[in-house]
Amino acid sequence: MPAATPLYPLKFRPIYKSKVWGGRHLEKLGRTLPPPASNLIGESWELADLSSTSPTGGGGGAERSIVANGPLAGQSLHDLILLYGEQLLGRVQLTPAGEFPLLVKFLDARQHLSVQVHPSEAYARQHASDPSVHLKSEAWYIVHAEPGAAIYKGIREGVTRDQFRTAIAAGTVDAVEPLLIKVPVKAGDCHYLPSGTCHALGAGILAAEVQTPSDTTYRLFDWGRTDRALHVDQAMAAMEFGPPPSSIKHIERRSHIAGMFTTVTRLVLCDHFRIEKVRMSESYEQEIPYDQPAIWMVLQGKGRLTPGNGAEAVPFTQGETILIPAGMDNARVHLDADTVWIETTFPKALPDQIA
Repeated sequence: MPAATPLYPLKFRPIYKSKVWGGRHLEKLGRTLPPPASNLIGESWELADLSSTSPTGGGGGAERSIVANGPLAGQSLHDLILLYGEQLLGRVQLTPAGEFPLLVKFLDARQHLSVQVHPSEAYARQHASDPSVHLKSEAWYIVHAEPGAAIYKGIREGVTRDQFRTAIAAGTVDAVEPLLIKVPVKAGDCHYLPSGTCHALGAGILAAEVQTPSDTTYRLFDWGRTDRALHVDQAMAAMEFGPPPSSIKHIERRSHIAGMFTTVTRLVLCDHFRIEKVRMSESYEQEIPYDQPAIWMVLQGKGRLTPGNGAEAVPFTQGETILIPAGMDNARVHLDADTVWIETTFPKALPDQIA
């Protein structure tokens, strides 16, 4: 495929992952899920560029998103990175393996996910020679939550490692749950979980997840399920004890920019990504010049993106994820209905520089 083909807003084929805790809630976003109805889809990988995955996470093989629209359909995200370089990425840095620096998903939790941890920075440094050990900092935007839904985010202050290990060894909900920080959630909430945080997504939640590109996960407790491996020793070594760092509240602090037709709410700004919620009114149109790639996860409404470089306009609707390339200086968006999306870009400021 010659690089002369003009870039345009890219959609990708979802990569669906069946999970014991999954459901079919993505159908309410307009998705056609793989049959049969008993196939419980826990994850939809919307944007992925991984040369390998863990056997207990992504399945052990490579996972690279494939373009679903336009003249580049059938090409992988990795193909386009090699072909277009800065036209696609701007100055955003790839991972050390030369892969896209984010992994974007939808999570459908019909049941609780396992209590788990991803390697802390200290653990990753200590195991730098192990190719399976990667940081995984992530954020959850709550798309839908059933009444009473909650997440678990950190361990209660004062709980020691010995106390926590004893509770895990007991293997009961009554022993483990009281030691975790339980946070009620509702649609519109957003939570940042840095690598090393003990956490679990609770039942009755549909979430959009933005994370660093890793699926290294150590399970501590699986809510009575006995058919999946636990990784207690690795998790205990990899996790940070106590509540998440106080800086997390600063990272998650919201700010709003509102106009007559547009509202932008910043949800998360960390070293790895910036997440904003964007609302635009029906019939509104504006330029969307970017000097870096932007990822839109469309939660409501519909519209179209015009690249401004000779490529055809790309329509979009609820439930779709779009990658907007960096080199689209004259792109415009037009809304055919009141529309809401989660926009992920890359930070130009560190968290301690947030205004």
